[in-house]
Amino acid sequence: MKMGFRWFNSDDNISLQQIRQIPQVSQIVSALNLNAGDVWTLNAINQLKNSINDQGFEFKVVESVNVHDDIKAGLSTRDEYIENYITSLKNLSLAGVEVVCYNFMPVFDWIRTNLRAPSNDGSFSMQFKKAQLPQSPLKLSESVTETTNSYTLPGWEADRLAGLTQIMHKYDGVTETQLRENLAYFLKAIIPVCEQEHITMAIHPDDPPMSVFELPRIYKNIEDMRLIENMVPSQQNAFTICTGSLGENPQNDVPAIITEMMSRGKVPFVHLRNVRHLNALGDFEESAHESSTGSLDMFQIMKALSDSGFHGYARPDHGRDIWGESGRPGYGLFDRALGISYLNGLWESLQKMR
Repeated sequence: MKMGFRWFNSDDNISLQQIRQIPQVSQIVSALNLNAGDVWTLNAINQLKNSINDQGFEFKVVESVNVHDDIKAGLSTRDEYIENYITSLKNLSLAGVEVVCYNFMPVFDWIRTNLRAPSNDGSFSMQFKKAQLPQSPLKLSESVTETTNSYTLPGWEADRLAGLTQIMHKYDGVTETQLRENLAYFLKAIIPVCEQEHITMAIHPDDPPMSVFELPRIYKNIEDMRLIENMVPSQQNAFTICTGSLGENPQNDVPAIITEMMSRGKVPFVHLRNVRHLNALGDFEESAHESSTGSLDMFQIMKALSDSGFHGYARPDHGRDIWGESGRPGYGLFDRALGISYLNGLWESLQKMR
């Protein structure tokens, strides 16, 4: 397992020098700060890569090359954006990138109703409660913007949110079936290029794994994953296993999902995090990584990876704000560093028990 850390490039309040002090981190997972649909030039990619390499890290995983909404919605303009995407993939391959994490979620990459919910221990974490979800996506957008601590959050960029009404209208009448067809169209265009360029696409689960604002969702569970896998049978058509996103639905058996997809070599990248289920309605909050703090058994998750021979890329996902930290929600330094130490401890034990 190659352990990484998400870094937001020049927009990050956490430095690469600080990340260097976390044991066993060899990878930086990052991206260019560009709008969906823009071409990633080789020069810009290499600048980012060099800044990462100069601090002793590898840059093998990109998160994310965002997919333009015209592609997701299946609009007549999608081919232009797909060509731009293909150019970006070729340039990423030239720079040595091996895995691209992306999502196909309409409008919102993820949704929370509280970005800084207080816990009894004095920490703060992100939370989702259906009853607190505003009726209007515009109201949700305003709420998120007010609580980001002035940091840009993936999928919630200010210039994009400014056109939220127009973006929502792009999906008028788009069903889950149509969204799947649009994903298949996209994959059929890019996967042959990925095979030539030796770069793997790893789609991220819907977060939360349910329909919100009546928007279709197509990566919620193992059944959805099988449908996506069969759209374009290829090793380059793979999955990001986000244990938190999948685990937000108590019906999802995350270790079993890992085992099945690993058996077919479809897990190049894993997000490792825990969540606490609050009730049977789908409400949850993000917790520390330890099994005892959440509803997911992280030992069994790591064991499923170990037993399946996982040797891909992984990173701790969202962390709480602890010890007075108040940075980008979900992406503080301290709790993610603690998470890495815990996950590495589980991994070392599992390897020595084999």
